[in-house]
Amino acid sequence: MGLFDFFKKNSSENKQSLEVGLEKTKTGFLGGLAKLVLGKSTVDASVLDGLEEMLIKADVGVDTTLKIIERIEARVSKDKYLNTSELDKILKNEIASLLAENNSSDFKDVEIKNPPYVIMVVGVNGAGKTTTIGKLAHQFQKDGKKVVLGAGDTFRAAAVDQLKTWGDRAGVVVVSHGMNTDPAAVAYDAVKQGVEQKADVVIVDTAGRLHNKINLMNELSKIKNVMKKVHPEAPHEILLVLDGSTGQNAINQAREFSKATDVTALAITKLDGTAKGGVVIGISDQFKIPVKYIGVGEKPTDLQLFNKETFVESIFGK
Repeated sequence: MGLFDFFKKNSSENKQSLEVGLEKTKTGFLGGLAKLVLGKSTVDASVLDGLEEMLIKADVGVDTTLKIIERIEARVSKDKYLNTSELDKILKNEIASLLAENNSSDFKDVEIKNPPYVIMVVGVNGAGKTTTIGKLAHQFQKDGKKVVLGAGDTFRAAAVDQLKTWGDRAGVVVVSHGMNTDPAAVAYDAVKQGVEQKADVVIVDTAGRLHNKINLMNELSKIKNVMKKVHPEAPHEILLVLDGSTGQNAINQAREFSKATDVTALAITKLDGTAKGGVVIGISDQFKIPVKYIGVGEKPTDLQLFNKETFVESIFGK
């Protein structure tokens, strides 16, 4: 059994939750398409211009939008006559194709031969970093996994207490040194305790400050290095948490953090409160870092593994 096998257990419930969570994005896309083709029989230059504007408003991003438009233009040129009634299907196919080409293949489960599996979580304050850790801990614990959390965001007021609250809720151990302490020391002790207690997973929070890039890089490097003293393979995953509702700001944050550390996976949160779900497409295309999780609600189970086909279907499905 894989470490993340629990995500598959409630697949039908998760799909329903995803569809509800992406309702605003879906309404924006399909509503925008309906307006574009009103009174039009074929996909012409004015329809393509409107489609470009619509995609940019959905925070797909300029570069990714232009790729999509170019692909649709190529189909228009090839087919000579492209009916507007097919535009939603064509757009759906091109976005699915783009996601498939990027480093966004659907997640493959992992078997850990030398536990614990160590996840280091990075991201700015307010992106949902601590909440994402809590939701993951809850789901791991519910699946019978032993979890240790490290309260390494020692600079933000209440961050340590927030993680402790999630730990209490989930019934998992939280390693904490309190506020204004060395986050690397917290990470070291969390991984050490995870090894000693034969935990399955250790998740370490980090400070959510986009301060001087050199300081950020040095701090994250220090945290990674002290983990390796306890577990040579740690961290197995560096997870960057981004707030999907911030649109282009999320893309800028992905750019800065990917320069500062070797981000291996993305979690895009708060997609249920925005019509900007297109940011998932843009981030996947621009950074070639796998989108591993998406957050579509408040419940712990609303943090789901990203599946590109289900995601596209939830936006464009009738």
